[in-house]
Amino acid sequence: MTQYLVSIDLGTTNSVLAYAAAGGKVQLFEAEQLTAPGEVGSAALLPSSRYHPAAGEFAAGELQLPWPEPSVADAPSGAVIGRLARKLGGQVPGRLVASAKSWLSHTGVDRMAPILPWGAADEVARISPVAASASYLAHLRAAWNTRFPTAPLEDQQIVLTIPASFDEGARALTLEAARMAGLSSLRLLEEPQAALYDWLYRHRDSLAQELAGVRLVLVADVGGGTTDFTLVKVEMMDGLPQLTRIGVGNHLILGGDNMDLALAHLAEQRLASSAAAGASAPDAPAPQRLSAARLAQLTERCRAAKEALLAQDAPEQVSVTLLGAGSKLVGASRSVVLHRQDAERIVLDGFFPVNEAQQPAQSRRGGIVEFGLPYASDPAITRHLASFLRQHAAAARAALGQPDDGKLPIPDTLLLNGGVFRAAQLAERLAATLAAWRGQPLRVLHNDNPDVAVARGGVAYALGRQGMAPTIAGGSPRSYWLLLDNARAPGVTRRAVCLLPRATASGHEVRLSERSFALRLGRPVRFHIATTLADATPPQAGEVADLSPDDLTALPAIATVLRDSDDANARREITVQLAASLTEVGTLEVHCEGNGQRWQLEFQLREHGADHAADSDPLEGDAEGPLPAHLPDALDKIDRIFGSRAQQVEVKEVRQLRGQLEHLLGSRERWTTPLLRRLFDALMERAKGRRRSPEHERTWLNLAGYCLRPGFGHTLDEWRIEQLWALFENGVQHHKDNQVCVEWWTLWRRVSGGLPPAAQLRLLDDFAFNLQADASERGRRPVTLVNGSEEDMLRLGASLERIPSAYKAEIGNWMVGELPEAKDLARQTRYLWALGRVGARRPFHGSAHDVAPVETVEQWLQAVLLLDWRKVEPAGFAAAHLARMTGDRSRDISEALRGEILRRLAAAAAPPSWQALVREVVQLDQASEQRMLGEALPPGLKLLS
Repeated sequence: MTQYLVSIDLGTTNSVLAYAAAGGKVQLFEAEQLTAPGEVGSAALLPSSRYHPAAGEFAAGELQLPWPEPSVADAPSGAVIGRLARKLGGQVPGRLVASAKSWLSHTGVDRMAPILPWGAADEVARISPVAASASYLAHLRAAWNTRFPTAPLEDQQIVLTIPASFDEGARALTLEAARMAGLSSLRLLEEPQAALYDWLYRHRDSLAQELAGVRLVLVADVGGGTTDFTLVKVEMMDGLPQLTRIGVGNHLILGGDNMDLALAHLAEQRLASSAAAGASAPDAPAPQRLSAARLAQLTERCRAAKEALLAQDAPEQVSVTLLGAGSKLVGASRSVVLHRQDAERIVLDGFFPVNEAQQPAQSRRGGIVEFGLPYASDPAITRHLASFLRQHAAAARAALGQPDDGKLPIPDTLLLNGGVFRAAQLAERLAATLAAWRGQPLRVLHNDNPDVAVARGGVAYALGRQGMAPTIAGGSPRSYWLLLDNARAPGVTRRAVCLLPRATASGHEVRLSERSFALRLGRPVRFHIATTLADATPPQAGEVADLSPDDLTALPAIATVLRDSDDANARREITVQLAASLTEVGTLEVHCEGNGQRWQLEFQLREHGADHAADSDPLEGDAEGPLPAHLPDALDKIDRIFGSRAQQVEVKEVRQLRGQLEHLLGSRERWTTPLLRRLFDALMERAKGRRRSPEHERTWLNLAGYCLRPGFGHTLDEWRIEQLWALFENGVQHHKDNQVCVEWWTLWRRVSGGLPPAAQLRLLDDFAFNLQADASERGRRPVTLVNGSEEDMLRLGASLERIPSAYKAEIGNWMVGELPEAKDLARQTRYLWALGRVGARRPFHGSAHDVAPVETVEQWLQAVLLLDWRKVEPAGFAAAHLARMTGDRSRDISEALRGEILRRLAAAAAPPSWQALVREVVQLDQASEQRMLGEALPPGLKLLS
């Protein structure tokens, strides 16, 4: 039974629950949590932190709460949550899970995979960002249900707040976390709106006076992990203010965490300087950088220091102590001093520069890149704010009633939210910056408690829905577009059709009744959807436009197989139309309608990073771009060789197929991805024909692998891989033909980027058998296991990027052990190339959490350093990739070893591009990419490596 209106702020740093009984006032819920081993206290702030203790670290009962531990799928049991977790994280390195919310929007990893604590030791239990978020919600649910047993939290009206800039993927994952915590029925609300709802509710009796003369409110919400900007237009109607949200900002992983990290970097430098000065021996080793786990520990300490140094009554300095480990917890501790001017210089001037010129955010790579998270490249919040205001200039001018004079329109009113603004200096700096831009003071709405305003505002929003409090209109904060073309080159516009215009009210379905698409039932289809935030005038549903890639934000792909309800196996083409709506929980819902049926389309959230590559189509057979005029002739050639019709084809003609295709279609190096996939589909439909002769099989394997490489990057590639993988277990027909075997393994190496982990592990079995099986094992060789030479297997094994890191360590250790036996340069080259790929710090298609362990890679580098790099040129190439800079401390090698690698590269006169890979965070040039992959990618396809 619903008795309460409840709001939960699932924050990066803290989580807060507020509530109100029917007709009652808004209150904060004091959540019970461990404050010390064996001690339970209650507080409104529940730190969004988990600590995973070691076995035996605590005595029985020391972690007992007033309720049994909630069960959350995929969450390790026995974790500490809340205040004690944060405290322990500052004492013991590598066991604290923090900033899980920031990971929910990180598409570079599988957010459902157990990857946190990032960079932790193997023995530490891990959890996914989604499950970690669920565990905080489950804790609040258990605390509430203990306090209100007759009104379970899951039965109340719940509002869950999220950043306004969260895309559909992050919103859906937040809902999944809530479902895992047992809170399946709730509504999402954007955090900046919630903060303004809190202010409106607290001033509800005098709003006309409070907002007199106000036309445009900027809500600047800078929390622990994200920065959010929102613009709200204010109009007076019948003497009462009417508020409409008219703009939200792009997602920025930028906030208090970045500031803490910047101070931690300074503290680390001072710790290193102190250690160096205290070294008595003249040849004492140089101080090492802290590990990722130790840096996380130091960052937690610097968070408290920052808050103290930026407080109203701030001391001149604060001592930051980094405790030792294990039995040396206290004895091995080290301390440094951070001064108030340090905090002002780094936090105030670094993150809130005055920016008199109203410069936009810089796209260059910034220096604060840690813990695997893609922090905003420019740390200056005032530059991001200038970019935001420029992005929404047209709407802002209209709200302010200003002409388009070329100047940046500045809101007349400001509301600050987020724990960062508890520091008065930061609040004053941002207000002063905007006033300087505006040329006159602006009004600052008082936020009496930025830590809890969002949670309280969620309750005020729920009251507003019942007509008991002021409301904010606005609808969808962005426009949604279906991409219609394949262009992804920098600066190239994208053709798109509008699915849902900005400002569409939630619950209102928009039908593209004037747009029809051809779609095949029974076959996978993929839709690529993107959003825009700052349309000067909201587009019309169904409108087709050419959009700048700089204005687009891609969403996770929607992929599905649509089946006929009457005939599930039907594979016919039908005409469909699309319908889209913003649901009551604030997420996009897309339906496909045709032939009297309706299918819901769902986003793919388990992909660890939207396609790293370029080409994409909205629907099968739609807008693939121009294909060669002689493609039908080419398909006829393929059918003649592999088709089912009995044709007298000489062996010579089979061998000449590739040349004939090039004669019709041009050099195969210029075949575009859509053309390659059309050729692959033709080959796959005639796969049985490959078994007619060794020549047939060689040619088919060679062309199929070439046309599907790198296994992803184009519509339906996942489905194509599934079809191709179905052939694997039967092996080849002509297994005694050496070239057939070579082409077999070449095919799987070429398409490995699209193979799921299970398939890559299956390939690893054959890799190990072909290279490592002894005589007795070879006598029991499976009939379908295809022979593979050392070269074939090394190239295959190196391409398996989605296998767990422990397997990569095992493979690399074996390769290093074989290096001394590789006497000739050709064999050394094979092993070094494969080792560089297996231990690469930045994979081409794998997830960052699956790279080989950095400690293991450092051992491999020591073995490579024993070689003469002038005589063995591939040694430098392999070392450059093993030592490549990522900016992520858990993947990067030590600075001392990096310096040695750079010295050796310079001494060997290695190409400057190799040295740049080791020295700084850069993209691969085309030559290095091609060498590392083993061949060129299709034209227009670019891996984000």
